[in-house]
Amino acid sequence: TRASGGKPITVEWFDGMTGEAAPHLLQPPEIQALADFLGDSLDLSRRAAATEHETVVFCGVKFMAETAKILAPEKTVLLPDLQAGCPMADMVRPEDIRERRAAYPGAPVVTYINSSAEVKAESDYICTSANAVRLVSALAEETVLFFPDQNLGDFVQERTAKKMILWPGYCPTHQVFIPEELAALKAANPGAVLIAHPECRREVRRMADEVLSTGGMVKWARESRAKQAIVATEIGMLTRLRRENPAIEYLPGSSRAVCPNMKKISLEKVLWSLKELAPAIEVPEATARRSRLALERMLKF
Repeated sequence: TRASGGKPITVEWFDGMTGEAAPHLLQPPEIQALADFLGDSLDLSRRAAATEHETVVFCGVKFMAETAKILAPEKTVLLPDLQAGCPMADMVRPEDIRERRAAYPGAPVVTYINSSAEVKAESDYICTSANAVRLVSALAEETVLFFPDQNLGDFVQERTAKKMILWPGYCPTHQVFIPEELAALKAANPGAVLIAHPECRREVRRMADEVLSTGGMVKWARESRAKQAIVATEIGMLTRLRRENPAIEYLPGSSRAVCPNMKKISLEKVLWSLKELAPAIEVPEATARRSRLALERMLKF
């Protein structure tokens, strides 16, 4: 159990192996409370690669655990529920990227980190919601193929001079935010700051006071002097924001903004995973090598 004070702990269990728990910011509060590390998908993957421990329990969805395994192939990466997937990641296949490359020869492929290892392996660069604009802006090519999130790609298009060829993927959870509902929330809470994730559709982003990545929201909460904030992202984010700055009243942009996959991992599943050291994530070496190249190109930024 977590000791009071919320300080990171090292878990030692059963056969003397040691490991660390790495929950994503959108996990249920009781899973977040177990964290040795708590962050977004890339931050957790990098921490998993850097830790001295040989086993990492990744509490998130499958593409996140795959990324950790790609960056740290020598470690055992456990995902307590293999059914914790990502609908947006499932909206693009490796052959889709190959077909679009053929239609736009010479255009680089930039893929959102919310994608499978097989899709990453077909990509030139991986990006996050925090660095997508900077990365695309730095490319020499004028035309960029962007997968799979059309909303994040549109966000990049608005802020660069590039011609973005977008794939029609999206996050179902971020699609639930609609301008009418957010406008009603703002009218009922005058002075509230509306912060939205770039995975939201354009009309939602344009009415937001701040468009921020997951990590950007955490930084905003630490520094803001706002009294109220309407948060247009997955509802689990409010747990972290309240921890960072409890002086702000955080209002969900929609009570429907719940990612069922992010809520599939339970305390019981974490315990079973620790006991059995399973399910372990594996990525074929050829796929991991090509994916790692695309990730390393991003990390240079």
